[in-house]
Amino acid sequence: MDMRKLIYIVEDEADIAELVAIRLQSAGFDTRVFPEAASMLRAMEETAPDLLVLDLMLPDMDGIEVCKHLRASAQHSQLPIIMLTARVDVADKVRGLEVGADDYIAKPFEARELVARVNSVLRRSGEESSASRLSIPPGLVLDLIRHECSIDNVRIDLTLTELRILKLLISKPGKVYSRAAILDHLWGTDKIVIERSVDVHIKNLREKLGDYARFIQNIRGLGYKYELRP
Repeated sequence: MDMRKLIYIVEDEADIAELVAIRLQSAGFDTRVFPEAASMLRAMEETAPDLLVLDLMLPDMDGIEVCKHLRASAQHSQLPIIMLTARVDVADKVRGLEVGADDYIAKPFEARELVARVNSVLRRSGEESSASRLSIPPGLVLDLIRHECSIDNVRIDLTLTELRILKLLISKPGKVYSRAAILDHLWGTDKIVIERSVDVHIKNLREKLGDYARFIQNIRGLGYKYELRP
């Protein structure tokens, strides 16, 4: 029997936290609720969740900073994170994506949407490829079983979304993928926040790839490609 997925919920509004927990429990998940970031981070040292639902505005620590902290950790760099917040400006959504959030749900939200988003992010995080490794000479390697990227045998900490974009681009070098095609690869028929999110993830990916960033090229008006001869 499969173990139930564990979801941490960090939300300081007790009624919202209870609603989220009840809906996710009804959908078959185990949950733990935290009113602030500090207690969640302490709990994570002992037991890591399968997914984190993170409020953006917390009493002790901004959700953006929590996300940055987790993405900087080798242990939690690929933890699926869904941000839950009352902020609805595009700039706020982009900011959340820039620090590595996998999805973004604005309050108020429908319970069905929340459960659908959680299932979608978890499904993407558990996807496996029939190929175990992808490599681009001279030294870029994606381990698709362990969900890891390395350059010259040095691990590069990518988020799940960044890794999936890189996998798509290097699987067919030279092919141009539109933003819509990249979004479809990431989300399928699931709702996506904004098309701008592709540019945000590409920007973050390039920053992490160092010298290899030059191989990811923006084709104006079309999209992105991985070109072996930049």
